[in-house]
Amino acid sequence: MSDPAPLKAVFFDRDGVLNVDSGYLHDPARLEWIPGAREAIAALTAAGVRSIVVTNQSGVARGYYGEDAVHALHAHMQGELAVLGGAIAAFYHCPFHKDAVVEAYRCDDHPDRKPNPGMILRGLAEQGLSAQDCVLVGDNDSDVEAARRAGMQGFLFEGGDLLAFLRERLGPRFPPAPGNGTAA
Repeated sequence: MSDPAPLKAVFFDRDGVLNVDSGYLHDPARLEWIPGAREAIAALTAAGVRSIVVTNQSGVARGYYGEDAVHALHAHMQGELAVLGGAIAAFYHCPFHKDAVVEAYRCDDHPDRKPNPGMILRGLAEQGLSAQDCVLVGDNDSDVEAARRAGMQGFLFEGGDLLAFLRERLGPRFPPAPGNGTAA
């Protein structure tokens, strides 16, 4: 059996994977990281593995907050990750929902809304990646289904420490820390 392809990127759902899902999170003051999430992103960044976020944001469609708030939260997350040497290579969000109260965001089955793979496919194309070189981590079956539809392996994260989860699930594909040959 051949070795798996080197890992080039990890796609992450946001709420429930990187941050605690507090319900329609948009205020940076309410951001609470999942244990091990910042450290996982920092370890991936240090090894040259890109972290990419793909997140459904129906709160925009429901009129709870605007897309500017999504961008502001993501900028805040980048700032907190940078302290540990981590970075998100790209953020993709889908503000569309079939029950939107904001007409501009009403769509019965938007190609970006997971379980559809639109955000993942766009991320692969824009980042010059192949699905077999990437994995997705999500906290819902719709995340894993979106990964499957994109031709990518998906992992269901059900809580706990994200860094430990990635080390366990990815095994030798989890990148070693630069310079020491062991997992970060």
